[in-house]
Amino acid sequence: MRVLVPMDDSEMAERALEYALEVYDDAEITVLTVVGEPSFMWGEAASIALADDMEAAAEEHGQAVTDRAGEIAADHDAEVDVTIRTGHPGRAILDTVDEYDAVVLGSHGGSMADRLVVGNVAETVFRRAPVPVTVVR
Repeated sequence: MRVLVPMDDSEMAERALEYALEVYDDAEITVLTVVGEPSFMWGEAASIALADDMEAAAEEHGQAVTDRAGEIAADHDAEVDVTIRTGHPGRAILDTVDEYDAVVLGSHGGSMADRLVVGNVAETVFRRAPVPVTVVR
């Protein structure tokens, strides 16, 4: 069995990974972190100028999530694979989900903005994923 765990740096995402490691202890677990792309509402030139900064930010954010995911997995005597993508989190998850048997994700992030964005992502994935989705609170 293959399980996808979308993860950011929120407590809810960590809970989701812990849940997946406990419930799917024999599964191959992949942690997916998604870093947003620059908005084209700023204009194409600004977006192009930000591309290098976004790539660096993606690597930095991805490394932090990778490190934390590895720590959580080690606490459960397990290992996880990590995938980093750029784009809209909901779309990136849905573009990836066909490769997995289940998805486990946190219900929302920590800040009010994260609650709105991540909560919306969780709802989008829950409604549209072609595989079972568990939302952890």
